[in-house]
Amino acid sequence: MKRVIILLLSILLIGCGTSLSSNSIDAPNIENTGARCSLSLHQQIDQLAQPQIDSGHTPGMVVGIITADGQQQIFSYGYTDTDRLIPVDGDTLFAVGSISKGFTAESAALLVQHGQLSWQDTLGQLLPRSNKLSPDARRITVEQLASHTSGLPRQVSNIAMLDKLVYYLFTGAPFYGDLDSGDYNDFLRNFHTLAQGKVIYSNLGYALLDQALEQHSGRPVPQLVNSLILQPLAMKHSGYYPQLLPGYIRRARGHAGDQPKFVARGEVVPEWHFSGYMMGAASLWSSAGDLLKYLSAHLHASGNPTRDRAFADAMRMRLYASDDDSAALGWLANHIYGQDIIYQSGFIGGYASYIGMDRRHGNAIVVLQNSFNWDNDIGHRMLLRMAQAADNPGRCD
Repeated sequence: MKRVIILLLSILLIGCGTSLSSNSIDAPNIENTGARCSLSLHQQIDQLAQPQIDSGHTPGMVVGIITADGQQQIFSYGYTDTDRLIPVDGDTLFAVGSISKGFTAESAALLVQHGQLSWQDTLGQLLPRSNKLSPDARRITVEQLASHTSGLPRQVSNIAMLDKLVYYLFTGAPFYGDLDSGDYNDFLRNFHTLAQGKVIYSNLGYALLDQALEQHSGRPVPQLVNSLILQPLAMKHSGYYPQLLPGYIRRARGHAGDQPKFVARGEVVPEWHFSGYMMGAASLWSSAGDLLKYLSAHLHASGNPTRDRAFADAMRMRLYASDDDSAALGWLANHIYGQDIIYQSGFIGGYASYIGMDRRHGNAIVVLQNSFNWDNDIGHRMLLRMAQAADNPGRCD
């Protein structure tokens, strides 16, 4: 009975599936396309974003766009919080949650490109004291961890986790302390996979990836990401220690939204800070301006051929699903109405974030909000609208 309660509560709190979020989209018909023909991208985003602010869905939101000609635009709505009323902008810091996973996976991809790591390296090879791993756990590869195909669950489900989840419901306090500290050996000692060849979104998997990369390289993941990605791309408003970043005092404050259930929407909730193996899974802070730099490096070029190969490798699909998200490394992909969208979502302690690309048309988008809301509507909607407009220019005649 306890296991059933834990499972049900985990689903209630954290969602299910691979994407974690709702990606509602427009119906692709001539009427909808025609109705938008007279509207600029700015006006379309206004229509989607401003009601979220006016309704109290989120205190603030920043949307960044890259169009097919390489131009970047940033649109800002609302405030960092409801007390100070500081307007958000393209440099405002947000916690981006699981978007951190993409940076971790691509740091691993760079180590692969440098010949310092193989995607087929296993936990049995990379982790010391591997006698604490079950035979199934020993066989898990780096590639499986990075693509959520290892068969590991989202988190370790036990009574201690249940206690933390219940406390989170009423306070918004973090509940991944055990993963952060590496306290999952008992689970791994008895792990038996039942879901090979299937995408199961796993924070546990990324905690293990973080641990394996640190043990193998001798450098913690924040240091790897900083040296391999953030510094080369001049992402000066991105990092794992937000208090050291420019503009921290004016950062967006996280607020309750769809979660936590028993904290009133709009209330400020605690920031989540990790110091161990959850840093690579969920600890990055960034801004819309920096994330546009990151997306531009994926759409075009980063200025370094080795890094470009690593980015391309990370975006290559490892598992296709016709009726759900397909999985790359850190990235997920949808095939919708003839369009291919590759994206990442992040949800953590009062924040929700989205980055996505339509590589065929050369478009990308960033959506950051300082409220924990499951929907990614604006990101998916705008990428599909831009793609449909490019493919059907005659509809606006």
